[in-house]
Amino acid sequence: MTSKKYFSKLGLHLFLIFIALGMVVPFIWMILTSFKTVSESTQMNPFKIFPHIWQFSNYSEVIRQNNFLILYLNTILMMLWRIISSVLFSAMAAYAFARLRFPGRNVLFGLVLFQMMVPPQLFVIPQYLMINSLGMRNTIFALVFPGLVSAFGTFLLRQFFVSLPKELEEAAELDGCNIGQTFFKIMLPLAKSGLIALAIFTALFAFKDLLWPLIINSEAESATLSSALSKIQGAYATNYPQLMAASVLAIWPMVIIYLIFQKQFIQGVASSGGKL
Repeated sequence: MTSKKYFSKLGLHLFLIFIALGMVVPFIWMILTSFKTVSESTQMNPFKIFPHIWQFSNYSEVIRQNNFLILYLNTILMMLWRIISSVLFSAMAAYAFARLRFPGRNVLFGLVLFQMMVPPQLFVIPQYLMINSLGMRNTIFALVFPGLVSAFGTFLLRQFFVSLPKELEEAAELDGCNIGQTFFKIMLPLAKSGLIALAIFTALFAFKDLLWPLIINSEAESATLSSALSKIQGAYATNYPQLMAASVLAIWPMVIIYLIFQKQFIQGVASSGGKL
C-alpha cells in the first residue's frame, strides 16, 4: 500500500513537472532567441538552441530605437492608478450592494452583472468619445479611464462583504460610527484578502491591455509597453532576435513584481477562487 501511494505521488509530481516545463520553455526560448543572429533564429538544419555568439547588440539596438524609460513609467502609472481607483470605488459600490438597503439595489446590481457579460470591446467607442470630448487623449488619465471602476471587482468584493457577520455593523452603530466610519474602519480591513485579489487581477489586466492604449494614445511619449511592443512587432516582423529582446525588456518588471509579491499573488488568487 505504501509503495502504491509512493508511485502515485511520483507520477503526479512527474506530470506536474512536465506541465511546468511546458510553460517555462517558451520563456527560455524567447531569452535564448534574443541573443541570436537573424540567421540563427530561423535556421532549421541544423537546429540552433544556443547562440554561437551571444548578440547583446539586439538589446542595445531596441533600447536605442525605443524609449523604454517612458514606456515603463507610463505602464507603471497606469497600473498604479487603476489599482487605486478600481479597488477603492469597487469596494464602495460592493459594500453598498451587500450591506445597504436602498430602492433599486437589485436592479442596479443586475446592470453590473450584465456589464460583465458584455464584451469590453463594445465600450471602446463610447469611452473614446468621452475622452476625446474632454480633450484628454494621449494622457495618463486616458489610459486609466476604463479601469476607474470594475464590474468584476464590484461583484468579487460584494461576495466578501456579504459573508461578514451583521453583528459587526450593529456594534459599530452602537459605538456611534456612521456608514463611512463603519466601512473604512471595520468592514474594509476585514476584506483585505479580497482587496489583494482585486489588486492582482487589476494589475494583470492593466499590464496586458492592448486595444485601448493603441486607440487612445497615438503618441510615442504616452504609449505603454503592450502598445509599443505591438508596434515593434510590426517594425521587426522578420528580425526575431530584436523582437524577442523587446519582449524580454517588456515582461521583466512583472516578473520582478511577481517574485517580490509571490505570497500575496497566491493568497489573493486562492481567496478569490479565480485563476491568472
